[in-house]
Amino acid sequence: MFSKKLIIAMMFILMLAAGSAQAGGDPVNGKVLSADCADCHGEAGLGDEEVPGIAGMDAAVQAKALADFQSGAVESEMGDYVEGLSEQDMLDLAAYYATLPAN
Repeated sequence: MFSKKLIIAMMFILMLAAGSAQAGGDPVNGKVLSADCADCHGEAGLGDEEVPGIAGMDAAVQAKALADFQSGAVESEMGDYVEGLSEQDMLDLAAYYATLPAN
């Protein structure tokens, strides 16, 4: 039979694991949200001469960039595009674009 301390420790570990899973982005939802991004960055996220490619970009780096655009820490027209996104939306978009090949 498990001791009370072991049961509590196992519950704590499971809660931490669940929290870290929620903290990441969902690339499936990110793909849905990416429709507006594709207008400038392209369907494959590769960009062009005027717009940077975001495909294959590290998800944490991209999520931070989106948050910086939204907060105004980095001035860019991107601030207008990320204005209505939640933190989870930005994580989801970053997770999606991280799955795409950078070519």
